[in-house]
Amino acid sequence: MRNTIPVTPTDRFYFRRHVLSIPLHLIMTLVTCGLWNLYWNYRQMEACNDMLGRREFSFLAWMLLTFITCGIWHIFYQYKMGASIVEIQRHTGKTVFDALPILSCLLTVLGFSIVVDIIHQSEINKLAS
Repeated sequence: MRNTIPVTPTDRFYFRRHVLSIPLHLIMTLVTCGLWNLYWNYRQMEACNDMLGRREFSFLAWMLLTFITCGIWHIFYQYKMGASIVEIQRHTGKTVFDALPILSCLLTVLGFSIVVDIIHQSEINKLAS
């Protein structure tokens, strides 16, 4: 098991900055033809890194590897993000969504990556509030 920092009440207050409006980010993603989704993914990576207490995700590495692998890395990233959210849920004693990593991967393969982003943000919002 990797090292994680125990979550304190002060951390909970700090984590509130990771609560994002799902409808706003969805609309912005649609209006910008997907460009806003890059920022949204960056914010989700930042949230998970903070809540895990370690640097698990790197936005630049994700972008580069997704480009080089023609999107295959993004499928792995969605799985890994789901697994990290489950790890945070276990660590904080929240309700655990065990199927999240597999569901994330499957929906991404089927072309519903935006739905995965919505699910991830919903889970991050629950953890951060």
